[in-house]
Amino acid sequence: MTMQTHRPGDRERLTGDLILLIVALIWGSGFVAQRVAADHLSPLMYNGMRFLLGALVILPWTAGRLRGFTRAEWLGGTLAGVLLFAASLFQQTGLQFTTAGKAGFITGLYVIIVPLLLAVVWRQWPRLSAWVAALLATGGLFMLSSPGRVTLAPGDGWIVACAVIWALHVILIGRLAPATDAPRLAVIQFTVCAILSLTLALAFSCDSVEGLFASGWAIIYSGVTSVGIGFSLQVVGQRNSPPIDAAVILSLESVSAAVFGWLLLGEKMTSLQILGCGLMLAGMLVAQFRPATSIPGETELTREPVSRQQ
Repeated sequence: MTMQTHRPGDRERLTGDLILLIVALIWGSGFVAQRVAADHLSPLMYNGMRFLLGALVILPWTAGRLRGFTRAEWLGGTLAGVLLFAASLFQQTGLQFTTAGKAGFITGLYVIIVPLLLAVVWRQWPRLSAWVAALLATGGLFMLSSPGRVTLAPGDGWIVACAVIWALHVILIGRLAPATDAPRLAVIQFTVCAILSLTLALAFSCDSVEGLFASGWAIIYSGVTSVGIGFSLQVVGQRNSPPIDAAVILSLESVSAAVFGWLLLGEKMTSLQILGCGLMLAGMLVAQFRPATSIPGETELTREPVSRQQ
């Protein structure tokens, strides 16, 4: 099946980037709920419940379109759901052996992994401003998530795997979004992630009914906002935002998490962390710069999302 090429204008790109900025804010606020749920539920059960709820939230928007699922939506949505499941599982596994700050930094490295994968694997060379934006965001993320240094821990390999998978997810959604229906794609990937998570949770975890009730508000908040709204808007935003721009903007999730942690949990921010937030914001602004003409070696796909054969 051939997807139609979509070449967004400047206004469409700006709208897509603003939508992704909203997604980053939503995801950052979800860290508060995630920390609460971690005290009462296993990662598998928490992920399974919130992605199941997210699928139910989006389901009404697919009314009247359930018979129109395309091959790209079925296959792409299933693969996206598997990537969501694997990334969440690897991250939670690594968190058992490393600090949350270091895990946040390593996970956020998908901002630089995305252009590297596009260049090395797909031979799609990003523009110079995209590389600068990704490096600025990476440096800011390092300042925000660590005390200025990073040492290796046994669980860091799991977090690195998580970052690579998140990068693949961003690239995949960038490929699928221009030619798929956002609610249908969201329902498929949420359902796949929920089924995999809940199946393993029931088989290997020892969660209690009390734990579910204690985490009720956290599951509802993250399921409705972070999953139902956030991941669905990601598909909408990436219709008009190139994968590298999307990675830079979505990495502001860390800034959002730090701000909400300061507001709601009383967590303090150092001057180094504040500087890191500034660098990440600068990266987002640099990502908006697009030269009027292409440069040698730069592919069209790195400057705007286009289609591929399915």
